[in-house]
Amino acid sequence: MAELLLQRDGTSSSPPADQGAGTNPHGLDRVGRALADPIRRSILMSLLGGTRRPSELAEEIGTSRSNLSNHLSCLRGCGLISATRTGRHLHYDLVSTHFADALLMLVEIAATLPSCGQPDTDQRVQ
Repeated sequence: MAELLLQRDGTSSSPPADQGAGTNPHGLDRVGRALADPIRRSILMSLLGGTRRPSELAEEIGTSRSNLSNHLSCLRGCGLISATRTGRHLHYDLVSTHFADALLMLVEIAATLPSCGQPDTDQRVQ
């Protein structure tokens, strides 16, 4: 069954033709879930600097290894990070440079936004 999109004017339409087989409507949900937690955000930000072992991540972030393990499992399940075994050690990394670039752009955008609950004085609705 074709998915319908609700437009701003309340009418509905089919998705554009360019949103074909390669798109995943749940991808943004996974990214949102990952970014919703401060520890997962810290993990992702740390991995922007390159591959890390769990012990390095736990020390950088300031959390226990068991807590970190749960968050790494979530991020792997969301498909945002990957793990590579080298000998006895796991090394974690972001899944792609495209995701790393998008994450950096989100950080830049977030830095320009007003705080939540603090409306931008230039754009107040009267």
